[in-house]
Amino acid sequence: MAAPLTVDGVDGCDGEPGLILTDSSGGEEKRPQFGTRFLTDPRQVFQHNAWDNVEWTDEQEAAAKKKVSENNHPLPPEKQEEYDSRANEYWNEFYTIHENRFFKDRHWLFTEFPELAPQCSVNHESHPEDHRDQKLCTEFAALSHSDEEFPGSSATYRILEVGCGVGNTVFPILKTNNDPGLFVYCCDFSSTAVELVKTNPEYDPERCFAFVHDLSDVGVNYPVPDGSLDVIVLIFVLSALHPNKMQESISRLARLLKPGGVMLLRDYGRYDMAQLRFKKGRCLSENFYVRGDGTRVYFFTQDELNELFTEAGLEKVQNLVDRRLQVNRGKQLTMYRVWIQCKYRKPLVQSSETTEDKTCSA
Repeated sequence: MAAPLTVDGVDGCDGEPGLILTDSSGGEEKRPQFGTRFLTDPRQVFQHNAWDNVEWTDEQEAAAKKKVSENNHPLPPEKQEEYDSRANEYWNEFYTIHENRFFKDRHWLFTEFPELAPQCSVNHESHPEDHRDQKLCTEFAALSHSDEEFPGSSATYRILEVGCGVGNTVFPILKTNNDPGLFVYCCDFSSTAVELVKTNPEYDPERCFAFVHDLSDVGVNYPVPDGSLDVIVLIFVLSALHPNKMQESISRLARLLKPGGVMLLRDYGRYDMAQLRFKKGRCLSENFYVRGDGTRVYFFTQDELNELFTEAGLEKVQNLVDRRLQVNRGKQLTMYRVWIQCKYRKPLVQSSETTEDKTCSA
Protein backbone atom coordinates (compact mmCIF):
# COMPACT_ATOMS: atom_id res chain seq x y z
CA MET A 1 0.00 0.00 0.00
CA ALA A 2 2.48 2.58 -1.13
CA ALA A 3 1.12 5.72 0.42
CA PRO A 4 -0.41 8.50 -1.71
CA LEU A 5 1.66 11.62 -1.47
CA THR A 6 -1.15 14.12 -1.53
CA VAL A 7 -3.03 15.92 1.18
CA ASP A 8 -6.59 16.82 0.23
CA GLY A 9 -5.60 17.11 -3.41
CA VAL A 10 -2.18 18.71 -2.93
CA ASP A 11 0.32 17.00 -5.19
CA GLY A 12 3.53 15.72 -3.66
CA CYS A 13 6.60 13.73 -4.71
CA ASP A 14 7.43 10.13 -3.89
CA GLY A 15 10.69 10.82 -2.17
CA GLU A 16 13.20 11.61 -4.90
CA PRO A 17 16.49 11.93 -3.03
CA GLY A 18 18.24 15.12 -2.16
CA LEU A 19 21.98 15.55 -1.79
CA ILE A 20 23.38 15.77 1.70
CA LEU A 21 21.71 13.87 4.48
CA THR A 22 21.98 14.50 8.20
CA ASP A 23 22.67 11.37 10.21
CA SER A 24 21.06 10.59 13.55
CA SER A 25 24.14 11.74 15.47
CA GLY A 26 23.91 15.23 13.99
CA GLY A 27 26.74 14.92 11.44
CA GLU A 28 26.54 14.92 7.67
CA GLU A 29 27.04 11.99 5.36
CA LYS A 30 27.56 12.40 1.63
CA ARG A 31 26.42 9.77 -0.85
CA PRO A 32 25.77 9.40 -4.60
CA GLN A 33 24.10 12.58 -5.75
CA PHE A 34 21.20 13.31 -8.06
CA GLY A 35 22.08 16.97 -8.53
CA THR A 36 23.98 19.87 -7.11
CA ARG A 37 21.41 22.62 -7.11
CA PHE A 38 21.72 24.83 -4.05
CA LEU A 39 19.67 27.92 -3.34
CA THR A 40 22.18 30.65 -2.50
CA ASP A 41 20.00 33.63 -3.43
CA PRO A 42 16.39 33.46 -2.13
CA ARG A 43 15.32 35.80 -4.92
CA GLN A 44 16.08 33.02 -7.41
CA VAL A 45 13.83 30.44 -5.74
CA PHE A 46 11.40 30.21 -8.69
CA GLN A 47 14.14 29.73 -11.28
CA HIS A 48 14.05 25.92 -10.86
CA ASN A 49 11.59 23.23 -9.78
CA ALA A 50 13.62 21.98 -6.81
CA TRP A 51 16.52 22.90 -4.56
CA ASP A 52 18.65 20.43 -2.63
CA ASN A 53 19.59 20.33 1.04
CA VAL A 54 17.56 23.38 2.04
CA GLU A 55 17.81 23.73 5.80
CA TRP A 56 15.14 25.47 7.80
CA THR A 57 15.70 28.58 9.85
CA ASP A 58 14.87 28.52 13.55
CA GLU A 59 11.80 30.60 12.76
CA GLN A 60 10.54 28.09 10.17
CA GLU A 61 10.98 25.17 12.55
CA ALA A 62 9.20 27.04 15.34
CA ALA A 63 6.32 27.85 12.99
CA ALA A 64 6.08 24.18 11.94
CA LYS A 65 5.95 23.00 15.55
CA LYS A 66 3.27 25.59 16.31
CA LYS A 67 1.19 24.49 13.31
CA VAL A 68 1.35 20.84 14.32
CA SER A 69 0.53 21.68 17.93
CA GLU A 70 -2.53 23.68 16.90
CA ASN A 71 -3.92 20.75 14.92
CA ASN A 72 -3.17 18.17 17.62
CA HIS A 73 -6.81 17.55 18.56
CA PRO A 74 -7.54 13.84 17.93
CA LEU A 75 -10.82 12.71 16.48
CA PRO A 76 -13.25 10.83 18.76
CA PRO A 77 -12.29 7.19 19.47
CA GLU A 78 -15.23 5.85 17.47
CA LYS A 79 -14.06 7.70 14.35
CA GLN A 80 -10.50 6.46 14.84
CA GLU A 81 -11.78 2.89 15.14
CA GLU A 82 -13.77 3.34 11.94
CA TYR A 83 -10.69 4.39 9.97
CA ASP A 84 -8.73 1.48 11.45
CA SER A 85 -11.34 -1.20 10.77
CA ARG A 86 -12.06 0.04 7.24
CA ALA A 87 -8.45 0.63 6.20
CA ASN A 88 -8.64 -2.16 3.62
CA GLU A 89 -11.70 -0.59 2.01
CA TYR A 90 -10.05 2.81 1.71
CA TRP A 91 -6.92 1.38 0.05
CA ASN A 92 -8.93 -0.74 -2.39
CA GLU A 93 -10.98 2.31 -3.30
CA PHE A 94 -7.79 4.33 -3.81
CA TYR A 95 -6.35 1.82 -6.28
CA THR A 96 -9.71 1.29 -7.98
CA ILE A 97 -9.79 5.02 -8.75
CA HIS A 98 -6.13 5.63 -9.62
CA GLU A 99 -5.05 2.16 -10.85
CA ASN A 100 -1.41 2.50 -12.00
CA ARG A 101 -1.52 6.20 -12.89
CA PHE A 102 -0.70 7.76 -9.51
CA PHE A 103 2.96 6.92 -8.85
CA LYS A 104 6.06 7.10 -10.99
CA ASP A 105 8.51 4.21 -11.17
CA ARG A 106 11.24 4.67 -8.55
CA HIS A 107 14.44 4.29 -10.56
CA TRP A 108 16.32 6.36 -7.95
CA LEU A 109 16.19 3.36 -5.63
CA PHE A 110 19.32 1.82 -7.16
CA THR A 111 21.37 4.89 -6.26
CA GLU A 112 20.03 5.05 -2.72
CA PHE A 113 19.90 1.31 -2.10
CA PRO A 114 22.54 -0.58 -4.13
CA GLU A 115 21.34 -3.80 -2.49
CA LEU A 116 18.56 -3.79 -5.09
CA ALA A 117 20.93 -3.58 -8.06
CA PRO A 118 22.66 -6.47 -9.88
CA GLN A 119 25.86 -8.04 -8.56
CA CYS A 120 25.35 -6.64 -5.09
CA SER A 121 26.12 -8.05 -1.67
CA VAL A 122 24.03 -7.32 1.38
CA ASN A 123 27.13 -6.86 3.48
CA HIS A 124 29.52 -5.26 1.01
CA GLU A 125 30.98 -2.87 3.60
CA SER A 126 31.80 -5.49 6.24
CA HIS A 127 35.14 -6.88 7.37
CA PRO A 128 36.62 -10.08 5.85
CA GLU A 129 35.77 -12.08 8.95
CA ASP A 130 32.16 -10.92 8.56
CA HIS A 131 32.10 -12.29 5.02
CA ARG A 132 33.29 -15.64 6.36
CA ASP A 133 30.61 -15.69 9.06
CA GLN A 134 27.96 -14.56 6.58
CA LYS A 135 28.89 -17.34 4.17
CA LEU A 136 28.61 -19.93 6.94
CA CYS A 137 25.24 -18.56 8.06
CA THR A 138 23.93 -18.40 4.50
CA GLU A 139 25.00 -21.98 3.83
CA PHE A 140 23.40 -23.09 7.08
CA ALA A 141 20.18 -21.27 6.20
CA ALA A 142 20.18 -22.82 2.73
CA LEU A 143 20.51 -26.30 4.21
CA SER A 144 17.73 -25.65 6.71
CA HIS A 145 15.37 -24.62 3.88
CA SER A 146 16.55 -27.23 1.34
CA ASP A 147 13.54 -29.49 1.89
CA GLU A 148 11.02 -26.65 1.91
CA GLU A 149 9.06 -25.77 -1.20
CA PHE A 150 7.96 -22.17 -1.46
CA PRO A 151 7.89 -19.58 -4.27
CA GLY A 152 11.48 -18.72 -5.15
CA SER A 153 12.91 -21.51 -2.98
CA SER A 154 15.67 -22.17 -5.52
CA ALA A 155 16.72 -18.49 -5.71
CA THR A 156 20.05 -17.33 -4.31
CA TYR A 157 19.00 -13.72 -3.67
CA ARG A 158 15.54 -12.81 -2.41
CA ILE A 159 13.95 -9.37 -2.07
CA LEU A 160 10.59 -8.62 -0.47
CA GLU A 161 8.79 -5.32 -0.92
CA VAL A 162 6.09 -4.69 1.64
CA GLY A 163 3.38 -2.27 0.54
CA CYS A 164 4.16 -2.68 -3.15
CA GLY A 165 1.17 -0.75 -4.48
CA VAL A 166 0.97 -1.29 -8.23
CA GLY A 167 4.64 -2.22 -8.62
CA ASN A 168 6.51 1.09 -8.96
CA THR A 169 9.43 -0.41 -7.07
CA VAL A 170 9.10 -4.08 -8.06
CA PHE A 171 9.09 -3.62 -11.81
CA PRO A 172 12.17 -1.35 -11.93
CA ILE A 173 13.98 -4.00 -9.86
CA LEU A 174 12.97 -6.77 -12.23
CA LYS A 175 13.94 -4.71 -15.29
CA THR A 176 17.26 -3.52 -13.87
CA ASN A 177 18.49 -6.53 -11.93
CA ASN A 178 19.16 -9.39 -14.36
CA ASP A 179 20.75 -11.66 -11.75
CA PRO A 180 19.47 -15.18 -12.66
CA GLY A 181 19.42 -16.05 -8.96
CA LEU A 182 17.10 -13.16 -8.08
CA PHE A 183 13.54 -13.66 -6.89
CA VAL A 184 11.30 -10.76 -5.84
CA TYR A 185 8.29 -10.99 -3.55
CA CYS A 186 5.82 -8.15 -3.21
CA CYS A 187 2.75 -7.75 -1.07
CA ASP A 188 0.12 -5.16 -0.34
CA PHE A 189 -2.82 -4.69 1.99
CA SER A 190 -4.99 -3.90 -1.04
CA SER A 191 -6.18 -6.85 -3.12
CA THR A 192 -6.93 -4.37 -5.91
CA ALA A 193 -3.29 -3.23 -5.99
CA VAL A 194 -1.97 -6.81 -6.03
CA GLU A 195 -4.27 -7.71 -8.90
CA LEU A 196 -2.95 -4.73 -10.86
CA VAL A 197 0.60 -6.02 -10.28
CA LYS A 198 -0.31 -9.52 -11.46
CA THR A 199 -2.02 -8.26 -14.61
CA ASN A 200 0.87 -5.99 -15.56
CA PRO A 201 2.58 -7.30 -18.75
CA GLU A 202 5.94 -7.08 -16.96
CA TYR A 203 4.89 -9.45 -14.18
CA ASP A 204 6.87 -12.69 -14.49
CA PRO A 205 5.80 -15.46 -12.08
CA GLU A 206 9.14 -17.15 -12.70
CA ARG A 207 10.91 -14.21 -11.04
CA CYS A 208 8.24 -12.62 -8.88
CA PHE A 209 5.45 -13.57 -6.48
CA ALA A 210 2.77 -11.03 -5.55
CA PHE A 211 0.37 -11.67 -2.68
CA VAL A 212 -2.11 -9.90 -0.42
CA HIS A 213 -0.85 -9.36 3.12
CA ASP A 214 -1.66 -7.12 6.08
CA LEU A 215 1.67 -5.99 7.51
CA SER A 216 0.05 -5.23 10.87
CA ASP A 217 -1.42 -8.74 11.26
CA VAL A 218 1.64 -10.46 12.70
CA GLY A 219 -0.25 -13.72 13.24
CA VAL A 220 -0.54 -14.39 9.51
CA ASN A 221 2.37 -16.25 7.93
CA TYR A 222 4.37 -15.00 4.97
CA PRO A 223 4.85 -17.36 1.99
CA VAL A 224 8.57 -17.63 2.82
CA PRO A 225 10.22 -19.16 5.90
CA ASP A 226 12.05 -17.16 8.53
CA GLY A 227 15.69 -16.46 7.73
CA SER A 228 15.22 -16.67 3.97
CA LEU A 229 15.31 -13.05 2.71
CA ASP A 230 18.30 -10.91 1.76
CA VAL A 231 16.46 -7.59 1.52
CA ILE A 232 13.14 -6.19 2.75
CA VAL A 233 11.96 -2.88 1.27
CA LEU A 234 9.48 -0.47 2.89
CA ILE A 235 8.88 2.66 0.78
CA PHE A 236 6.29 5.01 2.27
CA VAL A 237 4.39 2.12 3.85
CA LEU A 238 5.21 1.91 7.57
CA SER A 239 3.68 5.37 8.02
CA ALA A 240 0.30 3.97 6.94
CA LEU A 241 0.12 1.69 9.99
CA HIS A 242 -1.32 2.59 13.35
CA PRO A 243 1.64 3.60 15.56
CA ASN A 244 0.70 0.93 18.11
CA LYS A 245 1.20 -1.79 15.48
CA MET A 246 4.54 -0.67 14.08
CA GLN A 247 6.91 -2.41 16.50
CA GLU A 248 5.37 -5.87 16.19
CA SER A 249 5.24 -5.49 12.41
CA ILE A 250 8.93 -4.60 12.11
CA SER A 251 9.94 -7.34 14.55
CA ARG A 252 8.00 -9.90 12.51
CA LEU A 253 9.69 -8.76 9.30
CA ALA A 254 13.11 -8.95 10.95
CA ARG A 255 12.61 -12.66 11.52
CA LEU A 256 12.36 -13.18 7.75
CA LEU A 257 15.86 -11.80 7.13
CA LYS A 258 18.95 -13.95 6.74
CA PRO A 259 21.87 -13.09 9.02
CA GLY A 260 23.44 -10.09 7.30
CA GLY A 261 20.21 -9.26 5.49
CA VAL A 262 19.02 -5.65 5.41
CA MET A 263 15.78 -3.75 5.83
CA LEU A 264 15.49 -0.60 3.70
CA LEU A 265 13.06 2.20 4.46
CA ARG A 266 12.13 5.58 3.09
CA ASP A 267 9.21 7.42 4.67
CA TYR A 268 7.81 10.74 5.84
CA GLY A 269 9.79 12.86 8.29
CA ARG A 270 8.44 15.12 11.01
CA TYR A 271 7.20 18.52 9.74
CA ASP A 272 7.14 17.47 6.11
CA MET A 273 4.95 19.70 3.96
CA ALA A 274 2.25 17.04 3.92
CA GLN A 275 1.97 17.15 7.71
CA LEU A 276 1.80 20.93 7.87
CA ARG A 277 -0.99 21.07 5.29
CA PHE A 278 -3.39 18.91 7.26
CA LYS A 279 -6.34 20.92 8.46
CA LYS A 280 -8.06 20.62 11.81
CA GLY A 281 -10.24 17.55 12.13
CA ARG A 282 -7.71 15.23 10.46
CA CYS A 283 -5.59 14.30 13.48
CA LEU A 284 -5.96 10.75 14.82
CA SER A 285 -3.20 10.95 17.41
CA GLU A 286 0.08 12.81 17.81
CA ASN A 287 1.73 13.07 14.34
CA PHE A 288 -0.81 10.58 12.92
CA TYR A 289 -3.46 11.80 10.47
CA VAL A 290 -6.21 10.68 8.12
CA ARG A 291 -6.36 11.96 4.55
CA GLY A 292 -9.51 12.98 2.74
CA ASP A 293 -9.71 9.56 1.09
CA GLY A 294 -9.61 7.70 4.41
CA THR A 295 -5.99 6.50 4.19
CA ARG A 296 -3.70 7.34 7.11
CA VAL A 297 -0.15 8.61 7.53
CA TYR A 298 2.38 9.05 10.33
CA PHE A 299 5.37 11.43 10.35
CA PHE A 300 8.55 10.00 11.92
CA THR A 301 11.65 11.24 13.66
CA GLN A 302 14.99 9.49 13.22
CA ASP A 303 14.99 8.41 16.85
CA GLU A 304 11.56 6.81 16.56
CA LEU A 305 12.63 4.72 13.59
CA ASN A 306 15.93 3.82 15.22
CA GLU A 307 14.07 2.52 18.25
CA LEU A 308 11.71 0.42 16.09
CA PHE A 309 14.55 -1.26 14.21
CA THR A 310 16.94 -1.77 17.11
CA GLU A 311 14.15 -3.17 19.28
CA ALA A 312 13.65 -5.73 16.50
CA GLY A 313 17.29 -6.77 16.90
CA LEU A 314 18.67 -4.95 13.85
CA GLU A 315 21.84 -2.86 13.63
CA LYS A 316 21.95 0.64 12.17
CA VAL A 317 23.78 1.07 8.89
CA GLN A 318 22.09 4.33 7.87
CA ASN A 319 19.51 6.69 9.37
CA LEU A 320 19.33 9.98 7.49
CA VAL A 321 17.09 12.99 6.94
CA ASP A 322 16.59 14.08 3.34
CA ARG A 323 15.43 17.69 2.91
CA ARG A 324 14.33 19.33 -0.32
CA LEU A 325 12.57 22.51 -1.40
CA GLN A 326 10.16 21.85 -4.25
CA VAL A 327 8.75 24.73 -6.25
CA ASN A 328 5.55 25.17 -8.24
CA ARG A 329 6.63 27.94 -10.55
CA GLY A 330 3.21 28.31 -12.13
CA LYS A 331 1.46 28.93 -8.81
CA GLN A 332 4.52 30.53 -7.18
CA LEU A 333 4.41 28.01 -4.32
CA THR A 334 7.28 26.61 -2.26
CA MET A 335 7.01 23.18 -0.62
CA TYR A 336 9.45 21.93 2.00
CA ARG A 337 9.74 18.14 1.95
CA VAL A 338 11.25 16.05 4.73
CA TRP A 339 11.90 12.33 4.28
CA ILE A 340 13.81 9.81 6.36
CA GLN A 341 15.90 7.07 4.83
CA CYS A 342 17.05 4.05 6.83
CA LYS A 343 19.07 0.90 6.35
CA TYR A 344 19.29 -1.63 9.19
CA ARG A 345 21.04 -4.99 9.15
CA LYS A 346 20.38 -8.27 10.88
CA PRO A 347 23.53 -9.19 12.81
CA LEU A 348 25.68 -11.97 11.42
CA VAL A 349 26.24 -13.05 15.00
CA GLN A 350 23.41 -12.67 17.48
CA SER A 351 23.88 -11.34 21.00
CA SER A 352 26.51 -12.92 23.22
CA GLU A 353 23.73 -14.54 25.21
CA THR A 354 22.67 -16.53 22.14
CA THR A 355 24.09 -20.01 21.69
CA GLU A 356 26.29 -20.86 18.74
CA ASP A 357 23.61 -23.09 17.26
CA LYS A 358 21.18 -20.16 17.18
CA THR A 359 23.74 -17.81 15.69
CA CYS A 360 23.20 -19.12 12.17
CA SER A 361 19.63 -20.27 12.52
CA ALA A 362 17.06 -19.33 9.95
